[in-house]
Amino acid sequence: MAHPGVLLTKQPPPDTVPVSDLPMKVYEVPLNTGPDSSSGLATAGFRTAKYLPHEWHQSNSELYHEAFMGCEKAEQDQDRSKELAEHTAAATQRNQQDSTTALGHRLKDIHFWKSELQRETEDLDAETRLLAAQKLRLERSLDATEFTYAIAMDNLQCRERRQPPDLVSDEVENELLKEAELIRSIQELLKRTMMQAATQMRINRDHKEICEKDWSDKVETYNIDDKCGRYNNQSTNIQFHPSSIKFEESASTPETWAKFSHDNIYRAERERVASSNLRDLIDSILHDVSEDLRRQCAAVNEAFVKHCEELDDAKHKLEYHLGKVLQEIGNQEANIAALKQAIKDKEAPMKVVQTRLYDRSFRPNVELCRDEAQFRLINEAEELTESIESLKKKLVESEKRLRNLEDTRMNLEKEIAVKTNTLFIARQKCMIHRTHYPPAFKLAGYTQQSLF
Repeated sequence: MAHPGVLLTKQPPPDTVPVSDLPMKVYEVPLNTGPDSSSGLATAGFRTAKYLPHEWHQSNSELYHEAFMGCEKAEQDQDRSKELAEHTAAATQRNQQDSTTALGHRLKDIHFWKSELQRETEDLDAETRLLAAQKLRLERSLDATEFTYAIAMDNLQCRERRQPPDLVSDEVENELLKEAELIRSIQELLKRTMMQAATQMRINRDHKEICEKDWSDKVETYNIDDKCGRYNNQSTNIQFHPSSIKFEESASTPETWAKFSHDNIYRAERERVASSNLRDLIDSILHDVSEDLRRQCAAVNEAFVKHCEELDDAKHKLEYHLGKVLQEIGNQEANIAALKQAIKDKEAPMKVVQTRLYDRSFRPNVELCRDEAQFRLINEAEELTESIESLKKKLVESEKRLRNLEDTRMNLEKEIAVKTNTLFIARQKCMIHRTHYPPAFKLAGYTQQSLF
């Protein structure tokens, strides 16, 4: 029974046809509902709004349709979910495989640079050892030059003990001074080269340490990426790390990563080449040093030999002239003795003539005559006097000549002693000492064991 004045609308269920497509039922509410009304009595205890039969069927149809549509959409959703699950599973497997492949490629890159760094580290270490051996040669060569310098200075000091007139600035002294100056300049060169080698070795070790640090990082990274590449869905040590899904601000790019190792290797190779060039330079320096010192040593020895030959020749000539002088001294002494005897032999004739003249001076009166006998006696006395004076003068000259010969003899003997002393210094002090001059291989920094 419709109640006039009241309009009721029935709300459609969700996921059904829109409200505008359903018929709207208008319910009439009775206005007379008092106790005196017969309709009120008839409907007492019943609800006022009721569906019509066709509305009941329509409502059922709508529920059927809603159930059908819900099942259909559920089936579609299940299909899409299954498809999405299969798609995501395939994508996940594909992505995981791509990531594993990317890790494999990354491992190859890391292995390449790791191998290059290891090779460069080994090469640089080997080069440093070779340079250290060259530096040891420099030290040995420097020690050898100390001994050669001591020999040269000892020769110069020994030659200072020569006696005049052999204390001269001769060719031997000039060569010894050249040798000492050459050794000093070589020592300065060896010291500078040693400092350069030490600096290069330090640089080599610094770059080796840089390459080793980079290699160590590569090894650690390789192990990490290798472990990551071995992870799979069945691994027992995997877990959630949500905070790891981000890029680190300090992270490098593949280009800067490769450039970093490339630059390290490039700098190491550059220093290794510089070290190799320095080794070649050291080898050349030591070879030249050995040649120069041995050449100068030969020049000094040659000057010594020549000087000793000159000394021997001078000494032999002095000894020869000494023999002549000694012989002449003997002759002069005999001559002086003969002169003295000759003067003595004139004493008796002088006495005779003077006695004759004395006795004749006692002739009496006119008998004291200047006769021929008187003149002859006077001439005889004068001639004897002249003879004696000439003999005495000659005696003085002969004695002076003898003294000169004696002085010459002393000078010759002294000079022979000087030459003997000079020869002793040259041969026994200098040349024998120079026989201990280091051989060429020691001057080049080698040891006898290293030659075999």
